[in-house]
Amino acid sequence: MGIFDQAEFEIRCEWGCEGITRLASISDVIIIVDILSFSTSVEIAVSRGAIIFPYRYKDDSALSYASSIGADLAGNRRDGCKYSLSPKSLSGVSSNQRLVLPSPNGATLSLETRKVPTIAGCLRNASSVAKAAGKLGKRIAVIPAGEKWEETGSLRPCLEDLIGAGAIISALAGHLDASFPQQTYLLYFSTQHSKGNSRNILLPFWLGSRSKDDHRYLLWQLDRDA
Repeated sequence: MGIFDQAEFEIRCEWGCEGITRLASISDVIIIVDILSFSTSVEIAVSRGAIIFPYRYKDDSALSYASSIGADLAGNRRDGCKYSLSPKSLSGVSSNQRLVLPSPNGATLSLETRKVPTIAGCLRNASSVAKAAGKLGKRIAVIPAGEKWEETGSLRPCLEDLIGAGAIISALAGHLDASFPQQTYLLYFSTQHSKGNSRNILLPFWLGSRSKDDHRYLLWQLDRDA
């Protein structure tokens, strides 16, 4: 596969679906990082005892799938559904609630990993995810999800997923790739040591580039120490 498969390293990192294609077959576990907001939503729901089933976004079969496994289907957060990709909507989820959670990035990528054990990672659970991944094997692939350009469907890297990947990599033990993972770690390290915490870098960026809803989701990330 060449140098891009990062096979000589225990900790690998690559973007999106292509990253999974290159790394899944040579990894013991895959960590999907979709900060806004699949991974954050999963962390909030699972920490309250819910069971999450990822599903492809805007797939007409989602409702029948949810019915077949005795689960509810999360809806569009802008339609005021009880459960959605909004982390706030999942803050009151009940223990043992079964929920199908479609998303265009994190959930869709989670299904692409096939039989490889897969974990949803974010800033809120970085340390816990690193520990769990270490128990599943030494060859760990960290996949920042990024977003997609609406016109072409091609990858659009995003800062928050890169920083989230860095947070998880910084908590992992193993031999790093000499390029990408160290860069993500250094980016995360710089946010943590910018006058004390990551708010000093993340908030100005988001306040100038995202919607009010995204500002709230980002604050959900910063409310819990990774």
